[in-house]
Formats: sequence, structure tokens, C-alpha cells
Amino acid sequence: MARSRAAAAAPHPSLAGLSAGTLARLAKLGITRRFDLVLHLPLRYDDETSLCPIADALPGQELLVQGTVTGCDIKYRPKRQLVCRISDGSGELTLRFLNFYGSQVKTLAPGNVIRVFGSVRLGHFGAEMVHPRYRVVAADAPVAKVLTPIYPTTAGLGQDSLRRLIARALDSESLAETLPAALPVSLGMPSFAAAVRLLHNPPPDIAQAALQGRVHPAWRRMKFDELLAQQLSMRVHYRRRRAAGAPVLKARGKLVNALLQRLPFQLTRAQNTVLAQIREDIGQAHPMQRLLQGDVGSGKTVVAALAALQCVENGYQAAVMAPTEILAEQHYRKFTEWLAPLNIHIAWISGGIKKSDKKQIVTEVAQGKAQIVVGTHALFEEEVVFKNLGLAVIDEQHRFGVHQRLALRMKGTQSNKGAQPHQLMMSATPIPRTLAMSYYADLDVSVIDELPPGRTPVLTKLVAEERRDEVIQRVRDACMDGRQAYWVCPLIEESEKLQLQTALDTHAHLQQTFPELRVGLVHGRLKSAEKQQVMTAFKNGEVQLLVATTVIEVGVDVPNASLMVIEHAERMGLSQMHQLRGRVGRGAAESTCVLLYQGKLSPNARERLKVIYEHTDGFEIARHDLNLRGPGELLGARQSGVPMLRFADLAVDLDLLDAARDAAEMLLRDEPEAAKAHLARWLGGRNEYLKV
Repeated sequence: MARSRAAAAAPHPSLAGLSAGTLARLAKLGITRRFDLVLHLPLRYDDETSLCPIADALPGQELLVQGTVTGCDIKYRPKRQLVCRISDGSGELTLRFLNFYGSQVKTLAPGNVIRVFGSVRLGHFGAEMVHPRYRVVAADAPVAKVLTPIYPTTAGLGQDSLRRLIARALDSESLAETLPAALPVSLGMPSFAAAVRLLHNPPPDIAQAALQGRVHPAWRRMKFDELLAQQLSMRVHYRRRRAAGAPVLKARGKLVNALLQRLPFQLTRAQNTVLAQIREDIGQAHPMQRLLQGDVGSGKTVVAALAALQCVENGYQAAVMAPTEILAEQHYRKFTEWLAPLNIHIAWISGGIKKSDKKQIVTEVAQGKAQIVVGTHALFEEEVVFKNLGLAVIDEQHRFGVHQRLALRMKGTQSNKGAQPHQLMMSATPIPRTLAMSYYADLDVSVIDELPPGRTPVLTKLVAEERRDEVIQRVRDACMDGRQAYWVCPLIEESEKLQLQTALDTHAHLQQTFPELRVGLVHGRLKSAEKQQVMTAFKNGEVQLLVATTVIEVGVDVPNASLMVIEHAERMGLSQMHQLRGRVGRGAAESTCVLLYQGKLSPNARERLKVIYEHTDGFEIARHDLNLRGPGELLGARQSGVPMLRFADLAVDLDLLDAARDAAEMLLRDEPEAAKAHLARWLGGRNEYLKV
């Protein structure tokens, strides 16, 4: 479940009686009702079910010992610390606390019997534990009968307090089965009650490797239930949207065929396949919700243009929204090039246009004169009102927030008397099949899985900083031969200011290095007009070398550019490097992408560079990216509204995802009350899996 959404929710009446501070801390953990405590499962377990004699405590082991305090002192060398010694008759153990309170000195007074759990290491004076968990006990106090769960928590909410709250919830909440009894049995899984009780209080004789590795049947039951709740919720929202009304945009063919005849290329088999799916969808009386995936350069834009034409043929307007001005303007230029000769009126809206120009364009949009409107997030500003929006195309959709996408859809609802516009969401960041199955279960997904003929594969080279002079010479040679090149500066420590400075410094240095070349500069802080001036000069060949920040990641199409240098490639993500590499190789010339890296590489950076060096297929790169980063970062979860799974791991639980998809369809068809009960258990009435 999405932590941020849960944190914002009001506490459920079932948590009444807790202090405001405790409620706030629980909310940070996504706990807003008592049953959320039942579903707050341990991160790991400690084995405190048997005492180990100190003499047998070997370095590297994590274990429980008990002894009498023989001494406790505050030491000041090498720095202030509390050092305590305990003995159990078989040997002595040192306890070391680098951070401590005055009250601990009293608790660890000589003569007190304490029980200590921690990891043993070899110190200067024999075996020791650093910052172990401990408590004062009676000499004959019994040990725990179950493994000790360690829960995810937050500052101010200790493990003991959390355990007490969870124990109370397990006693008071109904753990009755929500699913038909035969379903978990058919999957070889325990009942919900048995699974959840075992995970909170596992017996000491349990297979600990299976428990810690989250492959125990009890864990698999919880993962399945979570995935089932996700699939049910998304399918419910899918059905609701399918029930809404939408403009019927029939495939009339005249304008579409006219464009196909004018294009200087033939559509690929994959383009024709997805275009047929889209054309059929928008011809229906319910809104299309389709995600169009395609690798860099696969030809998504022309498919969007043909879909927009079908919309215009039916007397409706189409909107095309992109996350950056460079990408939006690229779309505007392409659409104008293709559609203006067909007498289609295309409007351009962005934050950078003059007020007087914008006012006129807004009027044309409201009157319906502007048939296709291309722009950035400025499209969903309040003053922009469509006469009859029939299709919304959202490019790089994961880079827009949930509310932004919803705002564009609502504009269509206003203009069409409640009917929703069709939505085509496009992404050049390929999404692995497992993610698409899980997080896009409420969408229809189309994939352009081939590149147009004539695209030259890009050669990727890894070059250490020490060989920078060779790279500079290669750039000079390419530009002097009539080709063009990009030099990309990275995002440094998430700082746009530092990134900008790096770009400015690099631009100044390369201008000095290449006095015979015209070196351009483009970055996010430039005004729209300046940015466009530089990009136009580069596209026209007047600028030979373009220094840029990652604003050129998507949308830039300059066929004559055959060389790209990416500085500090070790800091780049896989998806970003793949997108940037896709800016070259768009013409007939052999193209190269040089990944310039610095310093000793971390294992993660080494793995990323290895993947991008070995693979050119975006879907294969995305699969590796999923393993390296996880779904949250890959999908841009914070702004996409995608709720993250807490227990299931899509890298290893694909069989459970398949089972959950099948079970969701069965429950919605045959057992709607069970589906409703299951959603209530996992979501508690919150629309956390709502996608727009």
C-alpha cells in the first residue's frame, strides 16, 4: 500500500484510545485502522528461544546470552562510550555502547542479571557485543517460546510497544477467511488466520531459511492475498471506466489514408497492429484506457498522429501532452509537418508563449477551431477549455502526476456533457511484463516490438576518465567529417543547480577546445525561445556540438547526430542512459554512444554499465533495471500514483501474480461478495489502487 496515502488518512475509529503521538507514528507506517496492525508483518526474526553459554559465543553469531553485570564504566578513549562486562560462570562478555543515556548506567549496575541479544565480534579484550538489545531479568526467567518478530517502525515507536499493539489486534480482529475455502487449498496455502498468526509468532522449530527468505507457505499466502487485492481493485476500476460514456470515433479513413500516402515511410507490422487496436477502441462508446509501449525510435508518435486524425475526422478535438517543452515542441513540429498539408489546424500551448498569443490560442481551443492541441502541463490550466475533447494522448505518462492526468480527462468530461475522452498513454521506457501485469492491470497494453527498417544499431563504448583526450579527439573528428554530436552532463546529487553549473563549465571548456566548431548549450533553466533557438540551430546543422543536461532525454530527433558522450555515466540510471543513447542512430550513419565514467565504480554502477554495454533492447534493459532498482523507482511511483507492494516481490513471485490474476477474474464473475470482503480487508475502503 502506498505509504504517503496512508499517512494522510484519518485514523479509523478502531484505533480509538491511543494518544495523538502514537496515532501519528502509526500513520507514518501506513497504519490507520486496527486491522492494519494485523497486516503489519515482520521484517525479520530474532531467535531468543535458547540461551547460549558465553564461552560458546563465537564471533559472527547472533545469539541470546544471560549474565550478571560485573562492571560498568564510562570510558573516554578513543571516544566517550559505555563499557559493561557480564559473566555467566562460563566466561565473560563485554557490552559496548557508543551512544547511551545516563539511565542505562543505573540499569547496568553491577549485580543485576541481564539478558542480552546481539551479534558477537572479537574486540581488544575478547568477545564483545556493540549496542546489543538487553533487559534486566530474574535469574530463572523463562526464555521466549516463539521467534521474536522485528517490525518496520519509526522514531518514537519501539518494538515492544508495536508488539503489544499487534498482539491486541490479533486477539480482537476477525481473521475469518474472505476467500472461498477451496481457493487457498487448491494453491497449497494455509488459511489466512493460520498464516498471519504464524508470521507474527513463529515456533522455534520452523524452517527459518524459508521464513526469513519469505518463501514459507504462510508468506506465500500473504503475498497472494496482497496481489489478489491489487488485481481485484484494478479490475474493478477498469470495469467502472468501461461503464462510462465516451465519444464514438469511427474509423472513417479519408484523412488517415491521406496521411499514410504522404508519409515517406511504411508503417511496420507492429505499428499497424497497435494502430488497429487503438482505432477499434476509440470507435467504442466507452473510454479507451490504453498504454502504448515502444522502445526508443519505434515510431509511437506517428501512431498517435493517426489516432488523433481519426478523432478529428469525427468532429472532435485531440490533445497531445508531453512532460517537457523540448518533447512537446518536437511533437508539435512533427504533427505540423504531417498534418498541416491536410488542412488540420494544430495549436501549441506551453508556459513560455506570450500572453497575447496564448489568449488567442485559448480562444481557438474553446471555439473548436484548434483541432489538435499540443503542449506541456499548460494544457490542463484552468483557462484552457476544450469545445469537445475526444482523445487525450499523454506521452511519457509516468512523468506526470496522478492529478495532472485526471485534470486533462476532466476537461473532456466538461466539454462532452459527462462523457470521458479516450486516453492513449505512451511510454518509451519499456515496462517488464511482470510490472505491466501487476501495475497496469486496469489498462489495455499495446507494444510496438520492432524498430523501423534502416535504423542503425548504436555502438556503445565504456571509457574511463583518464582517456578523456581520446574522446575529445573523436568528437572533433566526427564534427569535422560533417556529423554532429551531443555531450551530456549528468544530474549531480539530485541538484539542478550543480547540474547547470557542470553544463556551463563543460560548454565553456569545449568552446575553448573546439574554436573551429560552433558549440551550443541547452538546459532546463533556459527560456523556451532560447532553448528552441539552440535546438533549431542544431537540427539545421548550424551547431555541430550540443552540450546538454538530461532535458534532451526524450523527443530530440536529429538524424545527422551520430555521436553521444555521456559524462559521469556511473551516476546515470539504466533507463536514462538508454533514452539518451536513443538520440543517436536515427539516420543511416554508424553511431556511437560513449559512456565516460570516473573513479572506482561501486558494484551497482558496474552492473548498470555492464547491462547498458551488453544490451540494446529496451525491454531487456528494463528487466535488469527492475532487479537493480525495484518497481517503485522504475515506475516513478510517487508521481504516478502507483501503490507499491509490501510483501510480494515481482522478481520471484510471478507464479503468484498469475494465480492472483486468474482468481480476481473468477471472484468478480462468480463470488462478488468474497471479492468485496477481500478488498475491504486489504484496503479498508481506501481507493489506493485507483489509477487515472
